[in-house]
Amino acid sequence: MLARAISYTTLGLEALPIEVEVDAARGLPTFTIVGLPDQAVREAKERVRSAIINSQYQLPSSRFTVNLAPADVKKAGGVFDLAIALGLLAVSGQVDPERLASIVALGELALDGSVRPVPGVLPIARALRGCGRRLFVPTRNAPEAAVVDGVEVIPVASLREVVETLAHIRTIAAYRHAAKEHGDSERSYDVDFGDVKGQVHAKRALEIAVAGGHHALLIGPPGSGKTMLAQRIPTIQPDLSTEDLLETTTIHSVCGLLGGAPLLAQRPFRAPHHTSSAIALVGGGPIPKPGEVSLAHHGVLFLDELPEFHRDVLDSLRQPLEEGAVTIARVKRSLTFPARFMLVAAMNPCPCGYLTDPRGRCRCPSTKVAAYLAKISGPLLDRIDLHVDVPAVPFDVLTHAPSGETSAHIRARVVKAQGRRRERGQQHTNSQLRSKELKTFCEMTPEAGSLLKSAMRELTLSARSYTKILKISRTIADLAASDQILPEHIAEAIQYRSLDRQLWL
Repeated sequence: MLARAISYTTLGLEALPIEVEVDAARGLPTFTIVGLPDQAVREAKERVRSAIINSQYQLPSSRFTVNLAPADVKKAGGVFDLAIALGLLAVSGQVDPERLASIVALGELALDGSVRPVPGVLPIARALRGCGRRLFVPTRNAPEAAVVDGVEVIPVASLREVVETLAHIRTIAAYRHAAKEHGDSERSYDVDFGDVKGQVHAKRALEIAVAGGHHALLIGPPGSGKTMLAQRIPTIQPDLSTEDLLETTTIHSVCGLLGGAPLLAQRPFRAPHHTSSAIALVGGGPIPKPGEVSLAHHGVLFLDELPEFHRDVLDSLRQPLEEGAVTIARVKRSLTFPARFMLVAAMNPCPCGYLTDPRGRCRCPSTKVAAYLAKISGPLLDRIDLHVDVPAVPFDVLTHAPSGETSAHIRARVVKAQGRRRERGQQHTNSQLRSKELKTFCEMTPEAGSLLKSAMRELTLSARSYTKILKISRTIADLAASDQILPEHIAEAIQYRSLDRQLWL
């Protein structure tokens, strides 16, 4: 006898249907799973056998063969446990095969028959939108799956609940949740720019970076507040659209990082350690999974102690910074993960960190300082627009200075600046302007052009610096509600290119 159940797996961010075929034949009692399973899938036979028996159902002594089709796709994890168990019950006459074929079952089984949550439910629910099949998922995964309209999500806590629902002994109401309601909820953060004492220059630079979509490098001695500033960047970023929110949440769902939440509550902030490998940063593995750059999609990727990262790890950032996506090639197929994030890096000005300290505490020779800066890949620096000096905060400022502007005030200006960009028909952010678009959208007054020309000559700036300064100036002009780029916009933009001017050496 043969029975079929439908389950799903994820391949990258794509949901792929898996047909679970269960056959019972005469012969010595065995339980074989085929279809390119990994170790976790092969061990499902022990979980499934115990779950069926402990749920008070019968498992006949037969030769069971479970085929997971298509056979050429690697199967991983415990997501197929529930479908395999239902297939065994169907082939032994304890579940109606026709009713089983009309549903999709996801979930890992515990030995007592309870259903445990699995990663990647959101992209599967999006793939099932409008197909008419009921989706049976673990109770903890139900809020995540139900944010997708057009899918009937049935939350189940045990194998017995599923069997009784299919037999019409039990009725479980479909889980309801509206993505719109979640998206309209009030933004809530534990941190705020108002907590930061001093650092007016750095806060202004980060406001410009967010408004124009620029990447930023924070340079300052230990304890100057670089990490504190970076952690507060999501609080001044505009809200995501519903589609962008679903896309970002899908990435976290595949990696199993939602923790039972239906959607991400705020933009992601990822801060990988400097010992992270290139695969951890950009993604990969035998069955490719998203890396930190994709987990930071539509959010912030913060790299603290930038020169301490391995050179090959930093070089791996070049593709996502340039294209906003990561492509991982394998023999059979290539997978692409979105990775459009704001890069914020932090570093000391020298190995000891005190080169810019006015008290002269640094004893690093110039050769060591140059070698320290040379650890950062040149192509990576090419893609960072703002170099922001973050000096140590004086004691009087820490103890007596009033609280600074709140994130809400800064965010309001950022939203207005981005609105001006859209009003003039500019689709890309200022940091992504192409050469032809620079002439269209970066109109300078004659005085501003003269100032930029003088700066290029006196500071021996490169053509790359010219383009960066022009883009930053466009953002500063947007924040000032100016259609043209004025001299003061150019002057301020030049301040954010300290590595070009080599102020420390």
